[in-house]
Amino acid sequence: MFVDYAKIIIESGKGGDGAATFRREKYVAAGGPDGGDGGKGGDIYFEVDPDSNTLIDFRFTKKFKAKNGENGSGNRCFGKSGEDLTIKVPKGTIVKDAETGKVIVDMSEDGQRELILKGGRGGKGNVHFATSTRQAPHFAIDGEKGKLKEVILELKLLADVGLVGFPNVGKSTILSRVTAATPKIADYHFTTIDPNLGVVKTEHGDSFVLADIPGIIEGASDGVGLGIQFLRHVERTRLLLHVIDVAGTEGRNPVDDFNKINEELKKYSEKLAGRKQIIVANKIDSMQDENNYKELEELAKNNDLEIFKISAVTGEGLNELFNYVAEIIKTLPKEDIVEPEERMIYTLEEEENPFTVIRNNNEFTVEGSAIDRLMARVNTEDNESFAYLQRMLKKLGIDDALKAKGVKEGDTVNILDWVFEWYD
Repeated sequence: MFVDYAKIIIESGKGGDGAATFRREKYVAAGGPDGGDGGKGGDIYFEVDPDSNTLIDFRFTKKFKAKNGENGSGNRCFGKSGEDLTIKVPKGTIVKDAETGKVIVDMSEDGQRELILKGGRGGKGNVHFATSTRQAPHFAIDGEKGKLKEVILELKLLADVGLVGFPNVGKSTILSRVTAATPKIADYHFTTIDPNLGVVKTEHGDSFVLADIPGIIEGASDGVGLGIQFLRHVERTRLLLHVIDVAGTEGRNPVDDFNKINEELKKYSEKLAGRKQIIVANKIDSMQDENNYKELEELAKNNDLEIFKISAVTGEGLNELFNYVAEIIKTLPKEDIVEPEERMIYTLEEEENPFTVIRNNNEFTVEGSAIDRLMARVNTEDNESFAYLQRMLKKLGIDDALKAKGVKEGDTVNILDWVFEWYD
């Protein structure tokens, strides 16, 4: 089964905690602080895998997490950085933020490797906080938490040849006859609801990738049924095999079928409508009226198209068809299968406004990502750690922001789950 959509959770590693330790040496009664820093948490990368053309593996693994950084220890020993995690995806995979729908990155280049989530920074050991007036700091800073994000992976079909046509014209049967693929086949519409993919190997040793595109119906380009979802799978094929039920078993006219499908292709994309086509007249074993084929043959001649008579059920004409397809593929230009698209690329950079101050009478609330990160790393019950917090709040500009909002002595300031009384 070809899979072109997956939703996964990625999480970068947490930074290791800094250590609050003191030197212990023989004949030294009270050694100074020697707590080392915690190691940085592992980053999350996405990388193009040249050997992959499906997202099927992401159906079974839904969460990917980089390693945490190790904690610091005594004797100024720094913790080891967490191992980065590289997630390999097929060329042409688009990574989107599941919450906003914005594109984070388009993995469209050979060898492309992109940093998606940075690991948390390691915490500082108490060796950093010793001063002439505070020679024995008993606190250290915890490591920064890793970042967690739900992302959507989308892959447009990467195939050389696409089988298009109305439902139940025999596309899946053709695929099953000429490849090792085992699509679900039944005598009702939309047996195929996802594209199926297979490799055709001809008797002359040529090979190419063939995709069975789910049946396109009238109105597909306007979103009827799953039309748009189906049509976007065709975009990156180099050649289209337009399969038509020449026996008219569905009660439709083969020429009308041809025109209607091409109209949907044109309405969706002019470039797609101009893609080279070969007409495949299927079900000749059930054909009762020769006029159906003659009319289709005349249409092919008028449009300068090749036409092949086949029976997917008996195998008649398949070798001739796919030997010809293999030769045609060699003549088609090898365009970049990943076409540039106009998208807003969302970068995972720090926010322009890392915190906000909200006033409600004499009560103020401070919130934002910078606050979350800071409060997660300090111990408010430790006097020295709390003093560090106050210095950092001032350094971030939060004191000034509160004053600009009109904070006065005695007012209440809420920071996450902590409630403080303001003193200037």
